[in-house]
Amino acid sequence: MTATSHPSTHARAAPTRLIGEARRLVQTIAQPWLAQFVLRIALAVPFWKSGMLKWDGFLQLKDTAVYLFADEFRLHLPGGPYPFPAPAVVAFLSGCGEVLLPVLLVLGVGTRFAALGLLAMTGVIELTVPEGWPIHLTWAAMALAIAAWGPGRLSVDHWLGDRAPRS
Repeated sequence: MTATSHPSTHARAAPTRLIGEARRLVQTIAQPWLAQFVLRIALAVPFWKSGMLKWDGFLQLKDTAVYLFADEFRLHLPGGPYPFPAPAVVAFLSGCGEVLLPVLLVLGVGTRFAALGLLAMTGVIELTVPEGWPIHLTWAAMALAIAAWGPGRLSVDHWLGDRAPRS
């Protein structure tokens, strides 16, 4: 009996072969371009939904958006919490970012920069609502992944030449 035909060799080869086949199946389903696209949409949705709540028409903020930044939201920094400076301006910029950056993400236009913009917004949101850190950490991870690995094939950026993911 040779070493290759020994029963214990076959017993060890079967699980290895099965694991290899399972890994190939996972790699077939979990394509990088699909993961990148789903990440972009997953990050865009909560910001878009929040942004749409701030507007009462084209470039017309709802009074409640300004009220929140003026009277409710506080920055939880050492020695604080502190009120937001220029709450009407912050509300307007927040509303613009929460609508524009998700659109850019979904289309895959300026994707890495849009992701970094949402990462910065996530940092401010974390300073405003520190108890929301579990979801904020998730948003930060998605934004960093998008910024690091790019928009993927299903994007305008890819068509324009952003094809080199970092490793």
